[in-house]
Amino acid sequence: MNTLSYKTISANKATADKQWVVVDAADQPLGRMASIVAKIIRGKYKANFTPHVDTGDNVIIINAEKIALSGKKWDQKIYTRHTGYPGGQRTLTANELLAKDPRKMVQKAVKGMLPKNTLGAALFRNLNVYVGTEHPHEAQKPTLINLNDLK
Repeated sequence: MNTLSYKTISANKATADKQWVVVDAADQPLGRMASIVAKIIRGKYKANFTPHVDTGDNVIIINAEKIALSGKKWDQKIYTRHTGYPGGQRTLTANELLAKDPRKMVQKAVKGMLPKNTLGAALFRNLNVYVGTEHPHEAQKPTLINLNDLK
């Protein structure tokens, strides 16, 4: 009788291999890009994925102002928030939010695809969104990835 010992490897904070990656959002559909970025941040593309641990990579998104939306979403997509006061519901269209702060559209899309718990809040801190092509993370030596290869 062969007595092989198979062990399930569960990653933890010390054994997680975290990398830095750059994603160019220029002309990418917002939802498709956000779902792929959420998987990268979560670590689902890695062999040592563990659901309760932050095993994902740190993601830098550049060119957030050049994101694409299909159809009439620029005028019909509504972003709603509340000030906390009675009658304080405020809405912005996608066009208005893009003019105000293009980073918010990408951040809201990715955050909505992360877990709604403390792990999700910790994972969201691994996302860095920038307008334009410049970012202050050159010291981390990030690698540029093509989203079309990860679909």
